[in-house]
Amino acid sequence: MTVLRDTDRDRYLACLLAPAEKRGALAALYAFNAEIARVRDVVREPLPGEIRLQWWRDLLEGVPGGDAVANPLAAGLMACVEEHRLPVAVLTDMIEARIFDLYNDPMESRASLEGYAGETASALVQLASLILDPQGAPGSAEAAGHAGVAQTVAGILLMLPIHRRRGQVYLPADLLAATGLTPETLLDGSDKAAAGRAIAAFVGLGREHFARARAANGVSVANRPAFLPAALVPPILAAAEKAGAATLERVLQPPQWRRQWRMWRALRRGPF
Repeated sequence: MTVLRDTDRDRYLACLLAPAEKRGALAALYAFNAEIARVRDVVREPLPGEIRLQWWRDLLEGVPGGDAVANPLAAGLMACVEEHRLPVAVLTDMIEARIFDLYNDPMESRASLEGYAGETASALVQLASLILDPQGAPGSAEAAGHAGVAQTVAGILLMLPIHRRRGQVYLPADLLAATGLTPETLLDGSDKAAAGRAIAAFVGLGREHFARARAANGVSVANRPAFLPAALVPPILAAAEKAGAATLERVLQPPQWRRQWRMWRALRRGPF
């Protein structure tokens, strides 16, 4: 739990709102996700990042690794996978999707973004559901899919200033083109009017998927903790809409106490 607290505070808080007997497994899953999501932060070149990701893939696929047993995060993940019979293929697909983060290739299309989100954020919600309520998890699969895309959109909006400094473009190229922007002009910030239109369109995409998650629902009471981070999406989208082009440079993250309160309320009332 300590590792998770330092790497993903929101999911750490979501863990604390889950039943006590589920917290260890959830923390192991979320800490693994945080580890592969932050590879770009800890390497200077793509190749070392790919090697780190390959290490996790080898671990999950049973390829012997000398330091795997001594790595508490790895040991916790494997215990979680075994105890809750998590599908290894979904976890390795999560790793594969994270290769995109290591490079500065632009996101080609809305479909590409939705696929990326499906293999990362959506998969994480569904895996957490399998830990919390395996019988009820299939009923929330559609909601998990759309909630994951909405979370990804919100996360990209939060990370826009960092992504720009790195030269990364996660906003889909077809959405940029439709609003009169290119990946290059998004990065250099030279066309504020078009950037504002692109942000508004991207916010609309996030709201569309959040609304579809709400319509699908199917989330059992036992599975609510898996969806708690999705409750943080609406205020981020609203802040980005209000900020417009300033989202390229402004930190939109609500204060921690407000995020914790929204997740606590979502646990009682439902995430949507």
